[in-house]
Amino acid sequence: MNIVVLSGAGMSAESGISTFRDQNGLWENHDIMDVASIEGWYKNPALVLEFYNKRRAQLFEVKPNNAHLKIASWQESHHVVVVTQNVDDLHERAGSQDVIHLHGTLRSVRSTFSSHINYYWDKDLHIGDKAEDGHQLRPDIVWFGEDVPMIEPAIEVISNADVLIVIGTSLQVYPAAGLLHYAHKATLKYIIDPNCGNYNVPNDFVKIESTAVLGIDKVVL
Repeated sequence: MNIVVLSGAGMSAESGISTFRDQNGLWENHDIMDVASIEGWYKNPALVLEFYNKRRAQLFEVKPNNAHLKIASWQESHHVVVVTQNVDDLHERAGSQDVIHLHGTLRSVRSTFSSHINYYWDKDLHIGDKAEDGHQLRPDIVWFGEDVPMIEPAIEVISNADVLIVIGTSLQVYPAAGLLHYAHKATLKYIIDPNCGNYNVPNDFVKIESTAVLGIDKVVL
């Protein structure tokens, strides 16, 4: 059975990672566009690097929660692909082997000139750190104003899913929010989120109004 999990910030929040934005539209007291857009990078790259250095350092303070672990355990008897909007590595650390990061990952940096030149990174990144092509390195994150290169692979796996589980996402960020519409009518579909009763999702979704950790046990495979 092909299982696809589409995860969002609510899932990582249960491990202690701040969600993308709080109720006043800020992220860790920064305007979103100052730290998560290509314009913000051009305006103040040092601020952007400092912001993501803190996010990267936080990875060493958190660990996968039971929802991450439960999803990874399904690999024992099913083919499981995780499509995540999160830039942390908690799915991988839980044991998930096939993870598509729609918005990039904190554990990677890349050349500002050539996106295909990238490196595994687990320390701070500074102005002056350069790629082999001589250009400044930047977080390997998909910012507002940039293309989402992994959207096509995500569409393909969701189109072939027998089960689609949407978990911990408000479905507000596009194009990721549009992915659920690529699932076939025959696909068994779940959405797990404390507020999912208010979300505009197709009627064939089973809504589980719960946190990721508690809701994942209500999925029947």
